[in-house]
Amino acid sequence: MKLISDPPIPVKIQKMKERVRWMHPSFVQRGIDQTSIVIDDRRQDSPEFSFMVIGDSGTKSHSRHHPQRRVAELMLPHRDDCSFVLHTGDVIYVVGSQEYYSTNFIEPYREFLVGGDNPKSIPYDDMVFNLPFLPVLGNHDYYDVPLMYRLFTGTTSSLRRLFRYKDIEIGWHGSYQGNAYARAFMDYTQAIASPQELEHHLDRHYTAKTDTGRCLRYEPGKFTRLPNRYYTFRYGGIDFFALDSNTFNTPSPLPATQEGEIYRRELQKRRHEIDREELQILKICDRLNPDKPTEAEQLDDLSAKLDQINEIKIDIEKQLASQKMPAIDFEQLEWLRSRLIESWNTSEVRGRVIFFHHPPYVTEATKWNQAQTLAVRHRLRWVFEQVAQTLGSLIKERPIVDLILNGHAHCLEHLCTTDTGFADSHINYIISGGSGHRPRYQRRGGTELVETFAEIAGKPTRKVADSMLFVGRHDYNFQNRLPYSCVRIDVLDGRPPKFIIRPLITERVKEEWYNSKLEPFVI
Repeated sequence: MKLISDPPIPVKIQKMKERVRWMHPSFVQRGIDQTSIVIDDRRQDSPEFSFMVIGDSGTKSHSRHHPQRRVAELMLPHRDDCSFVLHTGDVIYVVGSQEYYSTNFIEPYREFLVGGDNPKSIPYDDMVFNLPFLPVLGNHDYYDVPLMYRLFTGTTSSLRRLFRYKDIEIGWHGSYQGNAYARAFMDYTQAIASPQELEHHLDRHYTAKTDTGRCLRYEPGKFTRLPNRYYTFRYGGIDFFALDSNTFNTPSPLPATQEGEIYRRELQKRRHEIDREELQILKICDRLNPDKPTEAEQLDDLSAKLDQINEIKIDIEKQLASQKMPAIDFEQLEWLRSRLIESWNTSEVRGRVIFFHHPPYVTEATKWNQAQTLAVRHRLRWVFEQVAQTLGSLIKERPIVDLILNGHAHCLEHLCTTDTGFADSHINYIISGGSGHRPRYQRRGGTELVETFAEIAGKPTRKVADSMLFVGRHDYNFQNRLPYSCVRIDVLDGRPPKFIIRPLITERVKEEWYNSKLEPFVI
């Protein structure tokens, strides 16, 4: 039985547009840019500042421990020194349901919220942050629960016991196509009843000014909403671009060749294999008692495996369904292209950072060759190529962007692209996806990523990236070690800017927790 489902890309786009009243006359008449924010934190604008990055965090406590809360506690000593927190997606596992926001987000991050001393009193759709908290959507924030699954588990106690996984991570419903995330973080103007109320709201909160017009003013402690599912802001001379990679991650069609048909059959075979594996795991879950610590730990591991299986299923289904050109969010990609060009032509901007969920480059075992990961790589590469062609010599020897931040892969990793043959060469990536959900292993194939090309300079393959650091699940002295992580990034003055990366790690070994210290490094 299909446990989770992913809405089609056109549905995701349209639903989000409706929720923010995209291009509504009241916005247009006021010259409001619905993709920009100004962070009005009352701090003096300085080229040197710090921020934190977390991702893939939105899980609840497991067998009397809470990894996400441990990471939040790592963050607290840095809160006063940092200007904001970026979240790389998967805010709520497994299906972005509003019923889990209290336990999976508000409770663990309570010190970052107004009224956090009484977190149970904070509605998920009325959160106000005392430190800017700037997320992007992860795939799990869009997921839903199929109707038949809800009916079966709600009416049949034996099946509800069988689907013990649901009791751990899946609620009675899903995200409603990203609706819960939108209500939690975005300026949900669709809910404003009258035209007069809408105009009053815009005149009160969309008062900041940028080069592209008026925009939303993000005020910590007062009004902390995002204008859209993708957005941009400038801080300390750095342009930040937040993307929704869920709408340009569909794989390209399988080739209509013999090789394509062979690959299709392999995918179908793999799909049947993981269906059988899933049923076996669910049967084991049915026999485990979550009240016993050792069995609860095993149940946690099995739930993580089921989550991984569902991701594989969705990736396979996307490939099998790709018999024609997929829906691609070209509107967002064109927005990124034009904003990057504008950024390069703005003298006060000295650097650029992009953050989104799916990593174009990663060596985590389950994501490095995922079809969605590769699709995002190629779509982003297409944007960078156009930017490079437009800017020409203005870029000189610098990469298009200085830093890219991602999640999705449950690890902490630093990669740098080599000469890829395209405009995404020599870019630093930080994967921060180990902030709460089960960490995963690095692939066995090593730290170099190689890409297959049809033909480039007579070579069928080329090394496209090197992994410089990987912090993920590993075994040491016959002990399974689970490191959870986030990063603090210090931005230094200068053109181009330099970034000091400070990994923050807490590791669970059996029943004990240990904070690990890695040396900062500069990129």
